[in-house]
Amino acid sequence: MTSIVSHDNATFIRPSTFYINGFYNVPHAKYYYIFMCFVYAVTVLGNSFIMGTIYLARTLHTAKYIAVFNLAVSDLCGSSALIPRYADMFLFEKQYISYADCLASMFFVFLFMAMQSLTLLVLAFDRVIAICFPLRYHAIVTKTTMARIIGVMWVFSVCVTALLVALITRLSFCGSTTVDSYFCDHGPVYRLACNDKSPNYTMGNVCIIIVLCIPLLLIAFSYVCIGCSLFKISHGVQRIKAMKTCTSHLILVAMFYLPITSIYIVALSTYLHPNIRIINSVLTQTIPPMLNPIIYTLKTEEVLQSIKVLHKRIKVNSAKEKSLKRNVKN
Repeated sequence: MTSIVSHDNATFIRPSTFYINGFYNVPHAKYYYIFMCFVYAVTVLGNSFIMGTIYLARTLHTAKYIAVFNLAVSDLCGSSALIPRYADMFLFEKQYISYADCLASMFFVFLFMAMQSLTLLVLAFDRVIAICFPLRYHAIVTKTTMARIIGVMWVFSVCVTALLVALITRLSFCGSTTVDSYFCDHGPVYRLACNDKSPNYTMGNVCIIIVLCIPLLLIAFSYVCIGCSLFKISHGVQRIKAMKTCTSHLILVAMFYLPITSIYIVALSTYLHPNIRIINSVLTQTIPPMLNPIIYTLKTEEVLQSIKVLHKRIKVNSAKEKSLKRNVKN
């Protein structure tokens, strides 16, 4: 079943459903999707834990941790937009998805992916100011400033992603409706169209540049500035301490950007099998959201200290409650 939609003199042929193909001839693929369910469970627990810790610990009510909280929200929502629906789809062989649901899924997956990228850029900005301009840090990076930056990022990401998805609605699908991916990916969907796809191709490249390439280049430039500032620090202990504050962020940047940038570079010179592209997409979109809260918990002294304080507070409150219950009984 297809629907024919007319806008002025243009007629668009829209399918009622798309078929999500998933992996090609991969044995025991169901075990892979079960593993994705495990990844999602860890992602929910880890990001909920880090969000709860930031909310409850007053020492973490700072500009930097507003950005960290936003990253946890983006990670949690991004995984929720992707894993449950598509794990259910492949585990129970319900691989047809309606046209509207496909576009909605595409919007939310790419929205939260954009937010993850831009939040990593904001965290790099935070580190640059903290290390290069330590005396002015609290004057420049305030909670109000950070909240405004993140607000602008959300508006920008929503607008760019909405335009990316809206351009799909001008396409006619008069041939195959089989999407060679494991979700409603932008490229595999628009390539199925039989009318002019050049606006979609252009917008896809623009999104890659402004959401991935520019943030990555700015993050790289920020660490050049940080490196120059560290060389000016005479005391080795202070230099190591400053470097430690960047390690968590550098790990997050490497996990997020390396898989996706490497695949784009390889794709420019050679043909990529859909399975390789799918595995790469999974690595980028599901593993970093799972590991981010673990890395921030284990690598950041402020977070570890706040967890210890919260644990002690809970133990004290629990002891008080038990004492009150005993007094009431007596």
